[in-house]
Amino acid sequence: MSEPRSPLRVAIVVGEESGDQLGARLMAALKRLSGRPIDFLGVGGDRMAAEGFASLFPLHDIAVMGFAPVVKRLPLIQLRTAEAAGAVIAGRPDVLVIIDSPDFTHRVARDVRAALPRLPVVDYVCPSVWAWRPGRARRMAAYIDHVLALLPFEPAVLARLKGPEATYVGHPLIDRPELLTPAPGERPPLDAGPPTLLVLPGSRSGEIDRMLPLYGRVIDLMAARGLAFRPLLPAVERLRARIERETAGWAVPPRVVAGEAEKWAAFRSAHAALATSGTVTLELALAGVPSVIAYARDPLFRILSEIARRIPGLINLHMFGLANIILGEKASPEFLDPDLAPDRLADALMPLLAETPARAAQVAAFARLRDIMALPDGRPAAQTAADVVLRLADR
Repeated sequence: MSEPRSPLRVAIVVGEESGDQLGARLMAALKRLSGRPIDFLGVGGDRMAAEGFASLFPLHDIAVMGFAPVVKRLPLIQLRTAEAAGAVIAGRPDVLVIIDSPDFTHRVARDVRAALPRLPVVDYVCPSVWAWRPGRARRMAAYIDHVLALLPFEPAVLARLKGPEATYVGHPLIDRPELLTPAPGERPPLDAGPPTLLVLPGSRSGEIDRMLPLYGRVIDLMAARGLAFRPLLPAVERLRARIERETAGWAVPPRVVAGEAEKWAAFRSAHAALATSGTVTLELALAGVPSVIAYARDPLFRILSEIARRIPGLINLHMFGLANIILGEKASPEFLDPDLAPDRLADALMPLLAETPARAAQVAAFARLRDIMALPDGRPAAQTAADVVLRLADR
């Protein structure tokens, strides 16, 4: 009778909520596929805790967004970075997986690589080297062995930029088509009544400050032109009351819903969307919802990004909608400040609420997108990612 194999030791370090979601799914897949017990260590959130993960410290210590909040919490972030790296080094795992949040996780990876040069390091979510600062790719190769890419074009980009080896493991959205695929009757025909328009100003307070008043002017303008439609606005619970208060005076006040289940139901029922740039634009495309994408930068970021655009080779992005980038074409119209006049947004949005060539073109493009993003063997994204992690851990 063979002796039981010793546990596999897997270190996972995440820096924000989205990484916690990926980490939890990866943990579940690793436990299913490993064939031996697994001891986990590192930094995670509530979803990873539900899978049996004990985080070194609370995720909210480091999960901050924006220039000013990061500066304010910088001493704590530096302390937590050193603590995370030290724990991984002391734990001597078989593999280290860092997930997204490169400003935090890559610092941890560099410190660990200096102390444990033979430890395989996997980066789950490719930094956006295809959009800006492409020189990061070559530097990553010094402390990252493999990248698990969520977008299908990223492995080729990393190879071209002399970055680490990469595998397209699929986006988590493709694992759950039931969230985005309307059931029969869930998205009624356009001629069955006023169409449903999703209004998606963003999930952060700063985005609401900049985008919600603009979207209100677009709604007012479309109503003044005589268009009948039903606005529907999925919100995070903490912002729901504020959004209801600030949209009450719109010409057609939206129905505001909150919670994940309500959000996905809204996507499945909607006919078109006015959306702030972000992951939500990819969700809309995979749900087959024709969209207009807009983004207003905060003043400091706008100044810095305009300066950066004048530096050769620093920014390579000519589109900012994720689905558009994957498709390689501007399937959904994009509007960036200062080009955010309400009449221009309304002009682009109104044809999407009727059977028009503009609407048909987006629907056809989004069907191609689903084919592009599908994994060839049909396996779940987390399982594909776990296969790579296990292969490197056994190395």
